[in-house]
Amino acid sequence: MVLVLALGDLHMPHRAADLPAKFKSMLVPGKIQHILSPGNLCIKEVHDYLKSLCGDVHITRGEYDDDSRYPETKQLTIGAFKLGICHGHQVIPWGDLDSLAMLQPQLDVDILITGHTHQFKAYKHEGGVIINPGSATGAYSSITFNINPSFVLMDIDGLRVVVFVYELIDGEVKVDKIDFKKAQGSS
Repeated sequence: MVLVLALGDLHMPHRAADLPAKFKSMLVPGKIQHILSPGNLCIKEVHDYLKSLCGDVHITRGEYDDDSRYPETKQLTIGAFKLGICHGHQVIPWGDLDSLAMLQPQLDVDILITGHTHQFKAYKHEGGVIINPGSATGAYSSITFNINPSFVLMDIDGLRVVVFVYELIDGEVKVDKIDFKKAQGSS
């Protein structure tokens, strides 16, 4: 069992002062093996905070990130799964499943983590999964208002990944899950 945290579009401190307290209390050092972020952390202190939770942090560049060293896209392998990360502002129309579905085979990944719309979305698509963890702070977006803060925790175990979605709704953390099994023998 490998735990992978996916969160992005924090926009700290410009659009949100901090993560919601209920989320911060859940995110404790030493529990998560990998953190994946499609970007828009905005400042180095947010990156440092994520590194305090887990030493293995992978970030791609959002259009508001100060750190120009973050790549546009990133691929990595965790267990039996190839994962890709891309902020999503480069994919037009923004948040469009068909457009994101074209990026997934280009990156040659089973799971694509994307952002930009600030809203959680997850799709099983052609043998893979496309996930937007939403905005962990609930930061407003130029295309979406009334954002519920959300993040994703993936439990990767063999050929199976269980995606847990944590969303703050009316002051309460709601958890939903999506189960995905990779086909035996797929690369």
